[in-house]
Amino acid sequence: MIPRQEIEFQLYDCLDAESLCTQPRYAEHDRQTFDAVIENATRIARERFAGHAAKADAEEPHFDGERVHIIPEVAEALAAVVDAGIIGSSFPFEDGGSQLPYLVTQAMMAQFDAANVGTSGYFFLTMGAANLLSAFGTEAQKKTYMRPMIEGRWFGTMCLSEPQAGSSLADIRTRANPLPDGSYSLRGSKMWISGGEQEISENIVHMVLAKIPGGPAGTRGISLFIVPKYRVNEDGSIGARNNIALAGLNHKMGYRGTTNTLLNFGERGECRGYLVGGEHNGLRCMFHMMNEARIGVGLGAAALGYAGYQYSLDYARSRPQGRPPAEKDASRDPIMIIGHADVRRMLLKQKAYSEGALALCLYGARLVDDLACCNDRQRRAELQLELDILTPIIKAWPSHFCVEANYWGLQILGGYGYTRDYPLERIYRDNRLNPIHEGTNGIQSLDLLGRKVTQQNGAAFRLLVARMQNDIGRARADTGLRGFADRLDQACASVSQTTLTLVGAAMQGDVDRFLANSWEYLAMLGHTLIAWQWLRMAREARGAIAAGRGNVAFLQGKVHTCRYFFLHELPHIERQAQLLQSLDDTLLTMPESGF
Repeated sequence: MIPRQEIEFQLYDCLDAESLCTQPRYAEHDRQTFDAVIENATRIARERFAGHAAKADAEEPHFDGERVHIIPEVAEALAAVVDAGIIGSSFPFEDGGSQLPYLVTQAMMAQFDAANVGTSGYFFLTMGAANLLSAFGTEAQKKTYMRPMIEGRWFGTMCLSEPQAGSSLADIRTRANPLPDGSYSLRGSKMWISGGEQEISENIVHMVLAKIPGGPAGTRGISLFIVPKYRVNEDGSIGARNNIALAGLNHKMGYRGTTNTLLNFGERGECRGYLVGGEHNGLRCMFHMMNEARIGVGLGAAALGYAGYQYSLDYARSRPQGRPPAEKDASRDPIMIIGHADVRRMLLKQKAYSEGALALCLYGARLVDDLACCNDRQRRAELQLELDILTPIIKAWPSHFCVEANYWGLQILGGYGYTRDYPLERIYRDNRLNPIHEGTNGIQSLDLLGRKVTQQNGAAFRLLVARMQNDIGRARADTGLRGFADRLDQACASVSQTTLTLVGAAMQGDVDRFLANSWEYLAMLGHTLIAWQWLRMAREARGAIAAGRGNVAFLQGKVHTCRYFFLHELPHIERQAQLLQSLDDTLLTMPESGF
């Protein structure tokens, strides 16, 4: 679990969550409300989720040819979430929700992910599907499908990939033929559908991408459909099966508690779907859910990185082994391994990655709230640009570097680390899925450099640098942080020059070399953004210490970890900048026969 003081520091010191209560949208809430719902979520996560995480991993769902069997603890945990109203926490009052800030909801989700990411997957997807309908559904669709999901009676999924297409959505084959009553008859298959079959909820609302015959080629011809497991009668009651067949379960290395399915639509009769957002507008609609999911994947990765760090820290504090290098007396008692410099290196790396990633994810969540509350057109445009460019980084940086954090956690435990007697090996396996979930990290890097950095002639990138420069200026007022501020300023200059070089190559038509090393670009910009978050955290921590507020040891740990990141991690970007500015084509020129 993520310690309460960490969540409070992020929400109230770094992101000023209380200021959201001055906005009309959140005026009925206060800090006491936020604290209460987070405390309740933490309790449920600890009592109902953490206890069966290992069992759900060992006894993963299985399909007997007729139905899927899931250990009962999963349903019990989800019932507690439903009873607490957590699924509807961020939805408006008029839709049956609690109208809490997205920032607070994400803080709650981090606790569930840290406790048991496999079980939390079911309601994570349900919240996303309901949110999609909130944005694009008709009033009838909201009443029929969204409200039962907010209430937790029905769960939701997203159905994009197909066995032959993967992330190449232009190549999907699922077809939707119009019917006289305005509905559509769907036929096709969808692969890797998390939560695609279960008997925990009364119904499952699949959000399915398909093509209407005669539409444009490629992604421009994709439409989005509501396809329920059971058809819904006019009075809202459950009707007959909708001819969605479970072809089988996929058995992943992690997230084993979440069923992962291959579904066939219309294989044994007519499967009815209902158009959302208009014909050929499916990808735009689905990106609403996908981008929310990408932020959620980054948050889940950060939470798992943090969970692994906590377990390895506890082990390092309690495991006696070895003596200090200067100690020559073998009769002296061994020290706890946290006293060894290399173990401290591995702990600091985990702390820097997981807490930095958590800060970045929650910063993105705060942008979502600011966007929801803003009525100024120019300000809204700026917030949207900032969120757009941050989204692929929020997804990819935590899901890469927090897996690395788990790697170092395993290393601290030595031989015990890769045994099932300790949770680190399971957490590592769970987290290893996140670099692939919701678009691989390579796809995120292509999106970042190929689209987000260049959109509106680089407006989003310039805005992001301006945000960092603003905090650099504020940090320079503290003499204890001035050196770090200068280092981040230099990093911003290196990233900016690198971006100009790459975009210049693209403008001259050298698109292949522009994008060839896009992952290096994302890692470089991501490290710079994490340094920015650490500078922000160090500034708040030093301010709290000076004011006599908070736990001094906790706050000093923040400042020291900032120092670690700036001295040990941030310098990596200079090598990356040099490589990127050279427009290196090694990846392009290696002959296929040489592999």
